Amino acid sequence: MNPKITALQEKIEQAKLGGGQKRIAKQHEKKKLTARERVSYFLDEGSFEEIGILVTHRTTDFGMEKELYYGDGVITGYGTVRGRLVYIFAQDFTVFGGALSETHAEKICKVMDLAVQVGAPIIGLNDSGGARIQEGVRSLGGYADIFYRNVRASGVIPQISAIMGPCAGGAVYSPAITDFTLMVEDTSYMFVTGPNVVKTVTNEEVTSEELGGASTHSSKSGVAHITSPNDIQCLEDLKKLLSYIPQNNKEKPKKISYPLTDEIRDVLTDIIPDNPNKPYDMHEVIHGIIDTDSFFEIHQNYAENIIVGFARIGGRSIGIVANQPMFLAGVLDVNSSKKAARFTRFCDCFNIPLLVIVDVPGFLPGTDQEWNGIIVHGAKLLYALSEATVPRVTLITRKAYGGAYDVMNSKHIGADLNFAWPSAEIAVMGAKGASEIIFRKEIKAADDPTAKLLEKEQEYAEKFANPYRAAQRGFIDEVILPKNTRRKLIKAFTMLENKEAKLPNKKHGNIPL
Repeated sequence: MNPKITALQEKIEQAKLGGGQKRIAKQHEKKKLTARERVSYFLDEGSFEEIGILVTHRTTDFGMEKELYYGDGVITGYGTVRGRLVYIFAQDFTVFGGALSETHAEKICKVMDLAVQVGAPIIGLNDSGGARIQEGVRSLGGYADIFYRNVRASGVIPQISAIMGPCAGGAVYSPAITDFTLMVEDTSYMFVTGPNVVKTVTNEEVTSEELGGASTHSSKSGVAHITSPNDIQCLEDLKKLLSYIPQNNKEKPKKISYPLTDEIRDVLTDIIPDNPNKPYDMHEVIHGIIDTDSFFEIHQNYAENIIVGFARIGGRSIGIVANQPMFLAGVLDVNSSKKAARFTRFCDCFNIPLLVIVDVPGFLPGTDQEWNGIIVHGAKLLYALSEATVPRVTLITRKAYGGAYDVMNSKHIGADLNFAWPSAEIAVMGAKGASEIIFRKEIKAADDPTAKLLEKEQEYAEKFANPYRAAQRGFIDEVILPKNTRRKLIKAFTMLENKEAKLPNKKHGNIPL
């Protein structure tokens, strides 16, 4: 065989070994796949085309010139996922612990640039100990180059990060800018400063898992949108997430074939309790409306008083934002407002229609909420929905009280169609609170104040605790039977499919961050 061909083949085989068999075995001992195994599993068989397989670092300090590995700790390239083009980079922990160098960053930047130019998603599989300290500022500059591209690509192509090992220090900011962050339970963590630094500065004793593990970021901080029990499930979740979103901001999500019948769902009739103060699970409403088994929830364990996620209705991909009466009665608070606002803005970026399902008694009162900025955080959701130009449909199932009625995609902030069930209550506040204010003197003067309050509650409820006054004013387009909801929504989203709406010409708005 030609010696030049043999030499090339040997270099490629060496590159595929990464840091060598011993380090590969250590990765497997931690129940983690290697970077190459992850790429191979994620992409369609035989579709991966690698870019930069023979790249090595340029560092000569600290004896680094004696440690050269082809690929320099990151695998980059492109391939297909279920036939769709994607660009990908996967950090290789077997090479310098996946630490980012100047050339490592250059490889990532190259595929990010290609992804933007072509208009295809960029997927990052993160497994890195951080900056390569032997390179000093060059490594830090590499991070900044990536961050800059994340920002430039935001809203142009989908950017998805999977944290499949450590991600610490400056490395965390790239995933934070991307659209979705997935984490693997027990083997991944993210934090700006690690446990040792925390102990030194604050004297707190905390483990990596407690400080920045998947459970922490999925339930407390909201940094992680989805968590998975292992690498394989994480990659499957990535594939599923991609199926709901388009290639770029100029396309719409692909509609899949779904055979339609009369689409009447009787199961929706008995979900709302007779007692207006009794909770119910909004997931039952969602599953009664959407195509069977199509709901993919985002941020499932964070701010559980609101539900966000993707689904299909008549084969069409939609985003759902819904109050959850099972948690805090479905009120809006700081975290739920941020959660819903971020999801809304993603859907609007990528032409995914929005369905907002409303059962909200208002904003959560209290000093904690006020001192933590419920005013500006609630305004984020108001801003996001007001700004959205995608088809927007609202369904009010029960309570829509006060300012929260306005915020939850009301007709007044530009919703296209607003439906309500007969059980809907659209008012400034609940009947009891309203009666205590309006009829305060009359109740106080009554022989039996308790009975008088109950009488006035019933009087107020008959007038306002229903959807009909709003319907008379055109704020509700139609009061519908629950069983007809799915059929109505399929027709509504079909009608709105080619909606065009333009915002005033401006550089960008100033959302209350």
